[in-house]
Amino acid sequence: MFNSEVNRSALVLFSGGQDSTTCLAWALKHFDKVETIGFNYGQRHQVEMSCRIKVLNSIRETFPTWVGKLGEDHVLDLDILGQISDTSLTQDKEISFAKSGLPNTFVPGRNLLFFTFAATIAYRRSLKHLVGGMCETDYSGYPDCRDNTLKSLQVSLALGMDNPVVIDTPLMWLDKSATWELAHQIGGDELLSIIVSETHTCYVGERETLHAWGYGCNKCPACELRRLGFEKYTLMAT
Repeated sequence: MFNSEVNRSALVLFSGGQDSTTCLAWALKHFDKVETIGFNYGQRHQVEMSCRIKVLNSIRETFPTWVGKLGEDHVLDLDILGQISDTSLTQDKEISFAKSGLPNTFVPGRNLLFFTFAATIAYRRSLKHLVGGMCETDYSGYPDCRDNTLKSLQVSLALGMDNPVVIDTPLMWLDKSATWELAHQIGGDELLSIIVSETHTCYVGERETLHAWGYGCNKCPACELRRLGFEKYTLMAT
């Protein structure tokens, strides 16, 4: 965990989904200067790129005390990642499980590249913390979401750039219901409303049906995880 008296700036990996929006709110609570970064990598759910802008605007409108903290938004074109990835997140194919046991939604190297490029931007912008929504509790087994992977990456980035950098993953040990609870603790019903109506998590990019937990196909692994987490959260909150 960071020392807030020493390092008070952060760059949030912000996709426009539930987890990254919760992480953005977490960063705005803990840091004085917060910037965001998004990646266009040819993802099938391209709609998230427009959703992230709506989320940022809604946060500025809803939480005026955060406006002075929330700075520049960076968007990087990593289309090459989509070109070399044979996955259901970057191509129009059915979501299934590979022989390795991993779902074919796994984009090899994605989070490693995301953090490496984010660290490069952070170096130039003098931002000391990188914040990501990776989680080892409710996840699909992605190896680049593991705590040990990111701790190792933090060391490599700091050594390779000869510059201290901290990777913060506030959701690492939370299940999805606890992520909903964290968002409520930080921003109350207002933040939950933004997450439900503005964020996007659905892998197939479906954005026609608004459920109690948000938009989505209600069939893909991302929708199922989000729905079950919301149902558990609402049950515990009543």
